[in-house]
Amino acid sequence: MIIYNETKQVFLDELDRGVLDEKLYDLVRDRFGRETPKSEVRAWKNSLIQAGMRILRSGIPDDCGIAIEYNIPYTSKRVDLIVSGLDRDGRSNAVIIELKQWESAECVPGKDGIVRTFLGGTEREVAHPSYQAWSYAMAIMDFNADVQDMGISLHPCAYLHNYLLAENDPLTDDIYSRYLSAAPIFTKHDGAVIEGFLSRYMKKGDGRETIFHLDSGRLRPSKSLQDALASMMRGNAEFTLLDTQKVVYEEILSSAKLAATSEGKRTIIVKGGPGTGKSVLAINLLAELINLGMSASYVSKNRAPREVYKQKLKGSIARSRVDILFSGSGSFIDPSCRDRFDVLLADEAHRLNEKSGLYANKGENQILEIIRASKLSIFFIDEDQIVTMNDIGSVDEIKRHAEALGSEVFETELDSQFRCSGSDGYISWLDNMLEIRETANPLWDRSYGYDFRLFDDPNELREAIIEKNRLSNRSRMVAGYCWNWIKEGKSDSAVHDVVIGEHDFGMSWNLDSTQTWAVDPDSVREIGCIHTCQGLEFDYVGVIIGPDLRFEDGRIVTDVSKRARTDQSVRGIGKLPPGERERRADRIIKNTYKVLMSRGMKGCFVYCCDEGLRDRISFLLGKAGTTDISGPKD
Repeated sequence: MIIYNETKQVFLDELDRGVLDEKLYDLVRDRFGRETPKSEVRAWKNSLIQAGMRILRSGIPDDCGIAIEYNIPYTSKRVDLIVSGLDRDGRSNAVIIELKQWESAECVPGKDGIVRTFLGGTEREVAHPSYQAWSYAMAIMDFNADVQDMGISLHPCAYLHNYLLAENDPLTDDIYSRYLSAAPIFTKHDGAVIEGFLSRYMKKGDGRETIFHLDSGRLRPSKSLQDALASMMRGNAEFTLLDTQKVVYEEILSSAKLAATSEGKRTIIVKGGPGTGKSVLAINLLAELINLGMSASYVSKNRAPREVYKQKLKGSIARSRVDILFSGSGSFIDPSCRDRFDVLLADEAHRLNEKSGLYANKGENQILEIIRASKLSIFFIDEDQIVTMNDIGSVDEIKRHAEALGSEVFETELDSQFRCSGSDGYISWLDNMLEIRETANPLWDRSYGYDFRLFDDPNELREAIIEKNRLSNRSRMVAGYCWNWIKEGKSDSAVHDVVIGEHDFGMSWNLDSTQTWAVDPDSVREIGCIHTCQGLEFDYVGVIIGPDLRFEDGRIVTDVSKRARTDQSVRGIGKLPPGERERRADRIIKNTYKVLMSRGMKGCFVYCCDEGLRDRISFLLGKAGTTDISGPKD
C-alpha cells in the first residue's frame, strides 16, 4: 500500500501550495484510523520540501510518478519516497529515497552496516542510511514478482539534507563501502548530485505505471523459516534483515565475538511480539556463529519446531550434528557443563520451565542452566505467548538468574511485523479483540491488507484451508485445547477428537505425527493445537475458538473448565487461590488464541463455538452478519 501516489506535476503543485503535509495527515487518518504525531508531520514537511526542490531542479518529466510512504510487502516497513519513470530506452526505473534529518553520525567498528546517531532524544545505534535504502530495495525485489519479471530497475539512495559532510566523514568510511556503492548517500551540499542521479534514470515519464506495479504487482510466495532453513545453514542469506533486525543481529554477533575471547558472562534479552522475526534472527545467528567456528546451539522448550527443522535438514547435515545444533531446553542440567558453549540461543524463552524431564523433577531452573552453560546467552521472548502453568520465562526472571551468575544483562527489542502481511495493525486489533490490552485499533481496517475471514460453519472453514493448502502445503487447521485427545484412536483419522455436533463437524487431533505435523503433506486434514504450532508459521491458518472463550455481558470471558482433561497446560491451576486462579487462566487462554491467530503470514480464518463471540468479532469487523471479511486474495 502507498499512502500518496501522484505525478511529479501534482506533487510539486501541492508542495508549493503548502497542502501536501495536510493531505498526508488526512490520508493516514482515513486509511489507518490514526492521528500522525506533530513531530512526524514536521519531518514530512521539512524533508519533502528539500526533496521537492531537488525533483524540481532535476528537470525530470512532469508525468514521472511520485510515491510517499510505500509499504514493503510482507513487512511493516515503509519507503519514504519513490520517484519513477523510464530511461532513454523505455525501461522502467524507480529511485528509492530514504529521507533523513540527521546532522551527525559516528562509525561503529566491528558491526556491519551500523552507525551511531542522535535519534528520538538519545544516541542510538541504527542501520547506516545506505544499508537501510539497499535492504528496502532488496526486500521489494524479493517479494514483488513484477519487479523482476517486468525488468523494473530499483535504484536506492539516501538524502540527508541537513548533514554537512566532513573530510574523512564517518558516514563514508571504508567499512561502509559495500553499501555506499549499492545505495549512495547525498548530503546538504549534494543538491546537484542527487538531481543528476534522478535525471539519469528518468528520461521519460511513465504516468505512474511503475509505481502501480510496485503497489499492485504479483507477490512471490512469502518465505517460511522452515523452508529456507537448509539454505541458511549453508551460509546463504535467505532473509534480508531490516532496521532493528539488523541492529540486534550485529549487536549479538559483536557480543559473541567478545565473549569467545574474554572472561565473564553476557546475557541479551530480545523482546518482540509474534512475527517480529525472533526465530529468523536466531537461525541467522546460529548459521553465522557456526561458520565462524564458534560452539553454538539453538534451544527451545517446544519440541515441534526442532523436529520440523531437523526434518528440513535431513540429508544436508549429519543427524548427530543436527541434534547438537538444535537442543531441548532441558539439555543443560549438568552443572559441570559451565561455559561449554560460546553462545546459546534460547528461542520462545517465555516457554522455559523451572524443572526438566517428563515429571519435571530434574535440574534447578532452565533459565539458570542455559546462562550457566554458555558464555553468551540470548533469550528471545514475548511474555504474551506464555500459554501453560509451567511457563516461567519472563524478563524479570531472566535478569534475576543472570545477575546471580554474575552475567551482564542487556535488553533490546524487535519492533516490526514480518508475519500477518506485515500488519502491526492486525496484531494491535487482535490484542484489542481478545481484551489482552486496549489499543488504538478496536475496529477492523481493510488497510491491514490481511486476509481475515469469519465463518459460521467449521466445515466451510476447513474446506477453505484445504483449498489454500493446495497451493504450497503451507496452510493448517488449529484449535483451542478444548477437546480430549482420544488415546485409543490417536493413529486413526476416522476417530474424531474435535467434534462440533451442531454442524456435524469432526476432525482428529494430529495423529502420531505430533512433531512434524506442520510439514507433513497429509496433515491438513488433522487439526493441531498450541503445542504443535507455537514457533512455526503458515501461509494461512484456520482457527477454531473453543468454548473456553466467550463473549457475554459486554466483555470477553475465559472459562478454564472448558479446557480438555488431557490438556496439561492448565494442570494444577485449581490449587491456586481464588483470584490468582482466574488471572492465570485468563492469561493462558487469551495468549493461546493470540498465538494461534498470529501463525498465518497471509491470512487467518476463524470459527467461534460461542455465538456471542462470533457476533462480537463480526461487529468489530464492521460487517455484522457476514462471514467473509477478507483482504487481498492469492
